[in-house]
Amino acid sequence: MITEETALDLGIKAKKAAYILSNFSGEQKNFALEELKKKLKFSSSDLIEINKKDIENAHNLKLSSAMIDRLTLTSERIGDMIQSLDEIIKLKDPVGHIISEWRRPNGLHIQKVSIPLGVIGIIYESRPNVTVDASAIAIKAGNVVILRGGKDSFYSSHKLKDIIVQSFSSAGLPDHVVQMVASPDREAVNEILQLDSYIDVIIPRGGKGLIQSIKEKSSIPIIKHLDGICHVYVEKNADIVKAKELIFNSKMRRPGICGAMETLLIDESLADHILELLQPLVDAHCEIRGDEYITKLNPIFKQATEQDWGTEYLEKIISVKLVKDVQDAINHINHYSSGHTESIITERKEVFEIFYKQINSAIILHNASTQFADGGEFGFGAEIGISTDKLHVRGPVGAEHLTSFKYVVRGNGQVRS
Repeated sequence: MITEETALDLGIKAKKAAYILSNFSGEQKNFALEELKKKLKFSSSDLIEINKKDIENAHNLKLSSAMIDRLTLTSERIGDMIQSLDEIIKLKDPVGHIISEWRRPNGLHIQKVSIPLGVIGIIYESRPNVTVDASAIAIKAGNVVILRGGKDSFYSSHKLKDIIVQSFSSAGLPDHVVQMVASPDREAVNEILQLDSYIDVIIPRGGKGLIQSIKEKSSIPIIKHLDGICHVYVEKNADIVKAKELIFNSKMRRPGICGAMETLLIDESLADHILELLQPLVDAHCEIRGDEYITKLNPIFKQATEQDWGTEYLEKIISVKLVKDVQDAINHINHYSSGHTESIITERKEVFEIFYKQINSAIILHNASTQFADGGEFGFGAEIGISTDKLHVRGPVGAEHLTSFKYVVRGNGQVRS
């Protein structure tokens, strides 16, 4: 277990590194990310081999197939990390940007200038790629990070952290810009959460239990990444062919990600098309849990419970419900949604306007798959998570969102009367 002194030591080192890193140019930070790209490519085989330890442990612990998929590193997924780094490098440096400026009648010239947040604590579960994405995005915005990965990705995350540290060091970045809590013990998280004098913000990624625990125990501001209870609503004016493809992709492209559809709502006027819409999911062995009407359509469909409507399955399971109209769909979503991502399939723009204005979620899609709820797809290079908060950032959290600002006021001897 990490001791209080060790946690404090991490914080002290991070704070010192943040002061130094804040003065580095965009070119210097990009050079470090280029070095990381090279090192990741060179270390690909070693990473896949070390990742096997986490996969073996996951099988021994009988983790779900979706969880094992999240843990797995392949050549393709390492390639995706490298591509994300490429996209982050191409982004404009979010630090030092003049957000706005104006001159007062007394001659004072005021500028609102973007600055790094400082030190970010990132607590995450399962996906080892978060180690790279989070570090890269944070560094791009001039921030220092203290990482704490989950037990299930322990070996992969620590190997990736070592690669990051070596790459950034060789590129001339300050020591301790990326640190990782050595212990997999949850008590280590509790100690980190009390370092409000050294850590500026905590970003948790994981299940409800983790988020709730951090929310209760943290003395540091939090940017929450809650579960993704994502909905797709097929409105009566939907293109059925389009709807079939969007439903299938929203659920089955990767069922284990937070942007996967968990509940499908179908307008009652499309009752004759329900089996047609669901057949691709059935063929792909996706379990259907439906309301009373849906379960009567096929003996293999199961009855949905009240709990199902508020469940993030992260598996090949969806809950399906017939709704009266767009307002009925909106009411259902606002009641059960986690505020993550919702999609409506309709050919009527005015219906979409009604839908998006009344839905209280971070991302609203029109005729598009919920699996586009991703920082890379938004053009942010990658993401640290999807924030379901309204302050300080909402939706995909990219480099530009890991900044704050300061006011720079230039005068010429003005004194206040």
